[in-house]
Amino acid sequence: MQNIITDLLQKTSDAIHKAFSSEITDPKLLESEVTSSTQAKFGHYQCNSALKIGKALGISPRDAAQKILDHLDRKAADGSEMISHVEIAGPGFINITLVPSFLASQIETLLRDVRLGVPLPQKRQKVIVEFSSPNIAKELHVGHLRSTIIGDAIARLFEFLGHDVLRLNHIGDWGTQFGMLIAYMQQNVPEVLKGRVQTDLVQLMQWYKESKKCFDQDPEFKKRSQLQVVKLQGGDPEALAAWKAICAISRNAFQEIYSLLDIKTSERGESFYNPYLATVIKELENKGLITISDGAKCIFLEGFVTREGTPLPMIVQKSDGGYNYDTTDMAAMRHRIQEEKAERIIVLTDAGQSQHFAMLAKASEKAGYLDPSKVRFDHVPFGVVLGADGKKFKTRSGETEKLIDLILEAVLHAKKIMQERLPDLSEQQLENAGRILGTDAIKYADLSCHRIKDYVFSYDRMLKLEGNTAAFLLYAYVRVQGIKRKVGKDVTSIMKHAHVILEHPSEIDLALHLRRFGEILDSMANDLLPNRLCDYLYELAEKFNAFFRDCRVEGSDREESRLLLCEATSKVMEKGLHILGLKTLDRM
Repeated sequence: MQNIITDLLQKTSDAIHKAFSSEITDPKLLESEVTSSTQAKFGHYQCNSALKIGKALGISPRDAAQKILDHLDRKAADGSEMISHVEIAGPGFINITLVPSFLASQIETLLRDVRLGVPLPQKRQKVIVEFSSPNIAKELHVGHLRSTIIGDAIARLFEFLGHDVLRLNHIGDWGTQFGMLIAYMQQNVPEVLKGRVQTDLVQLMQWYKESKKCFDQDPEFKKRSQLQVVKLQGGDPEALAAWKAICAISRNAFQEIYSLLDIKTSERGESFYNPYLATVIKELENKGLITISDGAKCIFLEGFVTREGTPLPMIVQKSDGGYNYDTTDMAAMRHRIQEEKAERIIVLTDAGQSQHFAMLAKASEKAGYLDPSKVRFDHVPFGVVLGADGKKFKTRSGETEKLIDLILEAVLHAKKIMQERLPDLSEQQLENAGRILGTDAIKYADLSCHRIKDYVFSYDRMLKLEGNTAAFLLYAYVRVQGIKRKVGKDVTSIMKHAHVILEHPSEIDLALHLRRFGEILDSMANDLLPNRLCDYLYELAEKFNAFFRDCRVEGSDREESRLLLCEATSKVMEKGLHILGLKTLDRM
């Protein structure tokens, strides 16, 4: 079962070939352009190819459109009628309207399909999604929220679409800061490093701050710190044991948040690539890409300059022989393509790192690691989370908001709402409902915004039952379940004998929107904008509300047909929310 738009693209492309293949030499002009109509008065789909064809051939676009229609196959694969009527509008747009009975059969097929009408890919790809990526010895804060939530949604999308997905959490677990921290803890709290005394990430962060102060002020401590870095990079057992102890403390704190948000990742820190760094430098040197600048090994890439207009160096080895972020990312790109055979690599960070990843992609191409014709690399940037004052979201004391505090506060707000709406819930039920609504609200408030834009964080707004919010969608889902319970019929049994009948415009509108689920997922997979799916689900909820307003379900002469529409809505809504990383509620 392929998407309707895919069928229409094939049909209109075939018609263009039949009508113009002897006149058109540009193959691009023979490829059809079909989009969903923006308004019901323009039909269900629109083909705009005639405008380009008319211009290329020097004929009226409307005449070109008529020739396309003369060759258009209007039947479905099974021979039934698919297209009810077409019309040429404006300068040469072709408006296409589908037959209601065709749409009805599509909904019946969707209900029997575990993939809800979304086809498996013609070729299964190895997709690597890198997201979240906090630093060891530092707490996750609100700045990590977007990378974690957006990355999880993108990973879930490609998993559902049928690709082989590797979720990577590129932890910052290597570098000079570990030499400082190990030296400080060996001097002041050696029992912690030996595992004899337990501690938490808050205390670890405090030791990190103190170690940084010592590093900046005490030359002797600085020497010991640098020696620890050398030992760590050289594989010294004592240094490695201390490093592992530090990482374990951070990992436990990270996991608490990931569990709350239902996030699954495979941790792979910068340390993983340490054995590959020298090889990368050697390969870059052999390919003549290295230029020595102030003692450092650099790559200079065309088009990248400083504010002063001078060439901007990509430093891959510092003058003291040390490696950095650029080196690690080059090694990561090399490993993901050569060793893991990735065909698509998606990396999520804030927009401030856009230039770094643009340089990384260009350098990787020059090094022969990245071939854009075989591997697609996407840096997925996003804006920042703002407070009510329009500035970066912070606590009242001016500190960066801890992510754990933000999540727990949202859960607390959600619990109050659920307690008011459902006072009969047990404490355990209330806790569960509050956690689902609270975390859903945080995720959806983020995902429903265009990721490039900044957005204002507001508990009150994200938990509203009106507008494009998680609460509104969850309520719509609960409403569908309520209708099904009220009718009291087994939908699985009904599917065996009943048929979907679409007569009222609200029924047709809802059915068409349900069938576009796969189209919107394809769009999100291409541009990596989760707000597309959010907008689709919000519109689905509104179309269902219009259907429920206009078309009585229980006790009507179309009860079973309309119950099947309810079931289709329920399934698509639940799957869409799952792809976004949201869970559903039975009551609300």
